[in-house]
Amino acid sequence: MHKRRAATLLLAALSLWAASTNAALPAASPAAAPPAPVACPPIALAAANASAVRVPSAADAWGGERADGATTLSNRVVAYSIDAELDPVKHTINGKQTLAWRNRSAQPVCSVYLHLYLNGFEGPGSTFMTEKRASESGFRSNVATKDGEYGFIRLDKVRQDGASAKWTFVQPDGGPKTDRSVVRIDLPRPVAPGATTSFDIDFFNQLPRVVARTGYYGSFHLVAQWFPKIAVLELPGERGATAPRWNAHEFHLHSEFYADFGSYDVRITVPKGYTVGATGALAGPPVEKAGKVTHRYLQDDVHDFAWTADKRYAKPLVKTWNGPRGPVQVKVLYPPDYASNAQPVLQATIDALQYFSDTLGPYPYKTVTAVIPPYRADEAGGMEYPTFFTASSTDEDQPGTIGRFGLDFVTIHEFGHGYFYGILGSNEFEEPALDEGMNEYWDQRMMTARKQDIVLSTPWLKPYGIGTRITPFQMERLGANLDDPADPLGGNSWARLSSGSYGTVYSRTATAMRQIESLVGTPAMERAMKLYYARWKFRHPSFADLREALAEGTGKPAIVNAAFDSFVYGTGRVDDRVASIDSHELLPQPGYRMHEGKQVLVGSKELDKAVARLREQWEAKHADAKEWQGPFPYRSTVVVRRNGLAVPQTLRVKFADGSHRDMAVTTTGSWQRFSFVGPAKAVSAQLDPDDRIHMDASELNDSRTADPNAAPKQRWFADFTATLQSLFALLTFA
Repeated sequence: MHKRRAATLLLAALSLWAASTNAALPAASPAAAPPAPVACPPIALAAANASAVRVPSAADAWGGERADGATTLSNRVVAYSIDAELDPVKHTINGKQTLAWRNRSAQPVCSVYLHLYLNGFEGPGSTFMTEKRASESGFRSNVATKDGEYGFIRLDKVRQDGASAKWTFVQPDGGPKTDRSVVRIDLPRPVAPGATTSFDIDFFNQLPRVVARTGYYGSFHLVAQWFPKIAVLELPGERGATAPRWNAHEFHLHSEFYADFGSYDVRITVPKGYTVGATGALAGPPVEKAGKVTHRYLQDDVHDFAWTADKRYAKPLVKTWNGPRGPVQVKVLYPPDYASNAQPVLQATIDALQYFSDTLGPYPYKTVTAVIPPYRADEAGGMEYPTFFTASSTDEDQPGTIGRFGLDFVTIHEFGHGYFYGILGSNEFEEPALDEGMNEYWDQRMMTARKQDIVLSTPWLKPYGIGTRITPFQMERLGANLDDPADPLGGNSWARLSSGSYGTVYSRTATAMRQIESLVGTPAMERAMKLYYARWKFRHPSFADLREALAEGTGKPAIVNAAFDSFVYGTGRVDDRVASIDSHELLPQPGYRMHEGKQVLVGSKELDKAVARLREQWEAKHADAKEWQGPFPYRSTVVVRRNGLAVPQTLRVKFADGSHRDMAVTTTGSWQRFSFVGPAKAVSAQLDPDDRIHMDASELNDSRTADPNAAPKQRWFADFTATLQSLFALLTFA
């Protein structure tokens, strides 16, 4: 029956029934009043100059310290369920994601912020590209982006619990209005305190030609920072926050990432014949349908997800490492042209699993995937994501060569990020040294334990084993800019003098931590780092939290606090040097003497004769005496100049008889003189004889000999900065 006619007949029947019974139809219920609008107190964005936190976080920050027996490794805040299909010819991805987010705060939330990192590559108007043009040295290897090689991420739909949401692009750091790397989502329904809401998001990616961190080259695809990712809502007592705030910064040139811990369920569909590697572990065998294959990866307790796909990968190299928390599958994906690199990368990864588990804490996941990018996709190398990283490649992979050192070091460095960026969820926006620098420090300790130095030689000397050996920490000093630091180590990643100054986040931090270790002792530093890891794993520590853990763990708070004040929160410079050394016999001098109550003049001629007579008598009795020995003592004087911080410093003066004296340099001024008299002449003066002050701007002026014609004693090596420039560029900004 037609619906309209049926309704008319029904109304007529009801009218007749009401009239016949003398009854009235029930009165219509009044319309329900619309819900009262929820008052949402404004939530500020983290300041554009946020950096170098000084106030320790509260004990219950991020849900408190994670006990080893906890049900979940992290206090999970987010859950991502993503379907992604790659078109490897057009280099595009069609994506759909469901994002569940929990409001940890005590107030309702009416807007959230998402990172759209791929928009950093959409054109010259982005903050990333603007800063790259302004950089005096560009970025990494400065691969140019040509027309048709840009990339972007587009939001096609955002629905919150089924209701459409509106969005607006914002620039939290005051960047150009053409930057679209951060978007604010205004919510149809506020999220109550403690409640969880769900977002259904359709998005589309155009991957860029890989120029930095993500993209394609040929059939190779590194897909990273590719999905809409919610920003971190920090609460009072977390990383210096005094009120709830959104930590959402633009995608800057040198900035990396920061996100909440949670769970990922990602389905990746690629054409048949493509090999896929990703964060997490496969959930069952891939499913093939209509010439396409879908791979499902799961991973809990991480804060990011990345993947790769290529039809040129060789058969993966796979090995199981049996760790303290069970077996870990280690996989290396590599192109055939770098097959010789696969085994070194596999072994370095396994060695790193052992070293980091022993020195910080057990590796908590079940997989590690390392990717060697193909030729001409170098910019995809040296990047880190949870359980997944990209290494470098080399044609010079023999042990002892610069190429092999770089291959092993980048592998260890990128794996190490799995701890300092991954498990210790450092804020790489505001405190990049907590990840890059602390990771570099621990990596170089591992390289040192491996006894893996660099040997610089020439083609004609190398076969004879002749060359200059440089240790990992000596290499760090080359790029640390100790003579003229421009920015505190604790500064953020973008408000810096230059790209070179940002580079010191790696080397200068590692050198500063090495100095703390030398002053407090290695066992104390290792104890403190284990405390730091145990206290802050699966949370988000600040520099203040690191400082407190090191002070407590070493038992030497004065040393730790002084170093942080000088280098993390300041641009302290250390430059002590031995300015002069003089040692001469203390001979009788002419002049008046008191003799039997009278002043008697002792002339120079008489005195010279007396001195000569005493020498002859002494030599007659000491036929085997050394050239410097004689009847007269020596007065030795050493002057130390100080042009910088008054760090704990020792001066060692060596004497011709093989003895030495150690004296503390205590001046807070610009110089200090040391004088002493003894039977042997001083032959040399050496600052920091036990090699504890690594932040000294130049170690070549830390020693002098008493012979004015002798070259200063060189403890380390000549300045190989120019020679190592290319190597350091490879190892930096990863």
